[in-house]
Amino acid sequence: MAMSPQIETVNTGADKVKLTLVAVLLIAGIAGFYLLSKQGALMQWAILICGIVAAVAVFIVSEPGRRFSGFAKDAWKEVKKVVWPTRKETLQMTAYVFAFVVVMSLFLWFTDKTLEWVLYDLVLGWRK
Repeated sequence: MAMSPQIETVNTGADKVKLTLVAVLLIAGIAGFYLLSKQGALMQWAILICGIVAAVAVFIVSEPGRRFSGFAKDAWKEVKKVVWPTRKETLQMTAYVFAFVVVMSLFLWFTDKTLEWVLYDLVLGWRK
């Protein structure tokens, strides 16, 4: 039997209100950006950035925001564990890839020309 995927929803009324406030703040920031076009670019961008910062702040204090923050911290820990190749290893692997591409292209060209010769010259008898 196939298991249904678990869907996480916002359970508490406070979190629903917080997420609604996040949406309202984002919409207000975007609307303020366009409505204050006559006030100058500095005022437009200030309103937009303030709306985004306020929305992020409200999101962070909600339960989904805390879960996302925990996920982001765990993901960052995993990224720190990655061992990146040295410059020498990177150049060597790049050279291997280019060499493989050249060898494969020569092989495919040779196969194509061989099949062309067999089919057109030997089987069909067509001369170019």
